Amino acid sequence: MHLFFQDKWEVEGLQTVGILLVVCSSLKLMHFLGLIDLSTADSVEDDFELSTVCHRPESMDKLQEQTKFTKKELQVLYRGFKNECPSGVVNEENFKTIYSQFFPQGDSSMYAHFLFEAFDTNKNGSVSFEDFVFGLSIILRGTINDRLNWAFNLYDLNKDGCITKEEMLDIMKSIYDMMGKYTYPTMQDDAPREHVESFFQKMDRNQDGVVTIEEFIESCKKDENIMQSMQLFDNVI
Repeated sequence: MHLFFQDKWEVEGLQTVGILLVVCSSLKLMHFLGLIDLSTADSVEDDFELSTVCHRPESMDKLQEQTKFTKKELQVLYRGFKNECPSGVVNEENFKTIYSQFFPQGDSSMYAHFLFEAFDTNKNGSVSFEDFVFGLSIILRGTINDRLNWAFNLYDLNKDGCITKEEMLDIMKSIYDMMGKYTYPTMQDDAPREHVESFFQKMDRNQDGVVTIEEFIESCKKDENIMQSMQLFDNVI
């Protein structure tokens, strides 16, 4: 995987790596929770009712209506979530701990913070099973526009509807820190800023200093590598 990311980093820049990290980190999170293999889905019909947790999720029927998962898939997702998060919620420190295991060669704390913020749609400092499933439903089963909207929301740190150079620089630095200087020892300290400039030259169509959701989606759809990375989500579960 390191060589894969290195090629992408050198050829396409950090903006593509950022999209790929949304894919791969989401898949790693699912693997960590044991969610990818559906063969464990037997006899979990009553998981929602039998578990003793601090936060009880909504009924499977309601979640099935609100997401693009089947009832069987929701049962498997809940089993994995409950096994790793018996309280029924994940806080930011849990997220950081999980991602530190994924990327031990670097400092993943800031990227984990940004990703946690994207999943914590209620902004209450915790990610419930519902939050988790809603996010995964978009990432795994959403349209290309749905998925790109989710990625844009991740990068739009203050949620004002546009990405500034300062926001993208924070994202780029977090990616660089997470991948680790030992992984990319030749990268210069100003490399994230250079990639931000490249990102804006590519995506800031009207050159007003910010990237809107429309500009972001239009530019991503024209990028073959980003479109291929979106397809990695297909048929995961």
